[in-house]
Amino acid sequence: MLYGKGYNFFNVKTPKQLERYFKGAANHWRIAILFAVEKNEGIAVEEIAEELDADFKNISQHTRRLVQAGLLNKKYRGRQVAHSLSPYGKSFLKFMRTF
Repeated sequence: MLYGKGYNFFNVKTPKQLERYFKGAANHWRIAILFAVEKNEGIAVEEIAEELDADFKNISQHTRRLVQAGLLNKKYRGRQVAHSLSPYGKSFLKFMRTF
């Protein structure tokens, strides 16, 4: 069985795990957010929205999806939330640059 027990023995992602990352980034706003966070580690949603000239609510929803997908990390900084790329987010950006 190709994807059964023991498949992740060498830290290979299952198709289901890969789907989570691809679906998480499958939007032009989310891709732009990943690049904005890469450029400015620790950036807050308000700053991302300003940089992308976008609506705060829209960017907030997309950052939430990126966190759920495991591509972004968030850390509370008082009333604001600082965003940084997860290791998978960094790998995903590297992949997008080579695609």
